[in-house]
Amino acid sequence: MSSLLALIRHEGTLAPRSFCRLTSIVAATGRMFHNVESSNPYRSSSTEIALDAHDPIRDVLALARPRTVAPVPLRAEAPWAVRYSPFPHIKLGVVVEGECWLCIDGLEALRLAKGDFFLLGNPPPYGLGSSVEAARNRNPDGLLPESSSASRNTTSQDSATYMCSVDFEFPDSDSSALFSSLPTVTLVKAGDTDERLLWNIVTLLIHEMERQKVGRSLVLEHVAQILLVQMLRSHAGLSHGPLGWLASVADDGIGAALRAMHAEPGRRWTLEELARIAMMSRSAFAAAFRGKVGRPPLDYLIEWRMQLARAALHTEDSLAAIAETTGYRSESAFSTAFRRVVGISPREFRTSLRPQRKGRAPAGSALMSDED
Repeated sequence: MSSLLALIRHEGTLAPRSFCRLTSIVAATGRMFHNVESSNPYRSSSTEIALDAHDPIRDVLALARPRTVAPVPLRAEAPWAVRYSPFPHIKLGVVVEGECWLCIDGLEALRLAKGDFFLLGNPPPYGLGSSVEAARNRNPDGLLPESSSASRNTTSQDSATYMCSVDFEFPDSDSSALFSSLPTVTLVKAGDTDERLLWNIVTLLIHEMERQKVGRSLVLEHVAQILLVQMLRSHAGLSHGPLGWLASVADDGIGAALRAMHAEPGRRWTLEELARIAMMSRSAFAAAFRGKVGRPPLDYLIEWRMQLARAALHTEDSLAAIAETTGYRSESAFSTAFRRVVGISPREFRTSLRPQRKGRAPAGSALMSDED
C-alpha cells in the first residue's frame, strides 16, 4: 500500500532543478530488453518497473498540482438538485445508495444508480438531481421548480440518494490542459469489469469521510488519488480514441516509449530510438503513436517539454538553465519553441505570473472537507 501511495503522491511544482536530476528507469548494463542491447533499458508495462520510474500519470499529477477537495457526502430525498458552474477541475463521484440524474449542458441526461462511478473532465455547467428538470433548471435562489417532482424523468420518490464525490481543482490556469485528452464524462457502471475494484477503494474513502480520526486528511488525499488513477486506467482501457499521456497505461509498446520520454525529456530523442524501445519499425511506431496519443512522437515530446518549462518559469531559474534542462542548446531555440507552442515568449509568460503570485496560497496540494 505504501509503495502505491508513494508512486502517485503529489510532489508540488516541478522546478528545473528537480527534473535536471532525472534518472533512468533501471540501470542494467549489458542486458537485453526488447531484443536490443542497452545500458539504459526502458521496460514495458508488462515487466518490472522501479518505483522511482517516471510514470507519465505520476508526472502529470505532480506537474498539475491539483488541489484535492472532498465535499461532505450528499444525502437527499426527492425532489432535490445541485448545480455546478464551470471551472478547471475533475470531479469523481459514486452513487452509494439510491439513484439520480447527471445533466451536463450540451449532453444527454445520464441516469446513475447504486454502484455507478463517474469522472468529469473540465465539464461545462452541470447538475445532479432527482429529475432531469431539477438537475438542469435549478433556480438562481436555490429553489426547485414546482414542476420538477411531477416530471416523468424522475428517480424513485421513496428512496434517498447517498453520493460521495471528490474534486481535483487546478490552481494554475494552464494545468488543466494536461487533462485535455479526457472526455467530458466517463462512466463505470455497476457490474462493469473495474467496478468491484473501484468499490473496494471507495469503501475506504467513505469510511474516512464519516469518521474523525487521526490522519484522516492524509488518508483521504491518498485514497482519492488512487481512485482517480484507477478511473483513468478504466477510461484508457475502454477508449478507442486518442489518449495523450494516458496511452502509457493502455499500450505496452507505446507506453514504453512514453515513459522513456518522461524519464529523459531533455534528451535529443530520434524516431528510430523510440521505435526501438517500442519494439516496432519506425513507420509502424509513428502510425501507432499518432493513433494512440493523438499526435506524432516528437510533437508530443516538445509539448511535454513546454509543460515542464511552464512549471519551471514559476521559479527564479534563468531562461538559459531552463532551456538546457528541457533539451535546447540555446535560450533562443528554447524561446522559439516555447512561443510556437504556448503563443507567447517565456519572458512574457513569466511576467504574466506575477499578479497570480500575490494572492496565491502556498504551493502544494491540500484536501479539505466541509466537516473539517
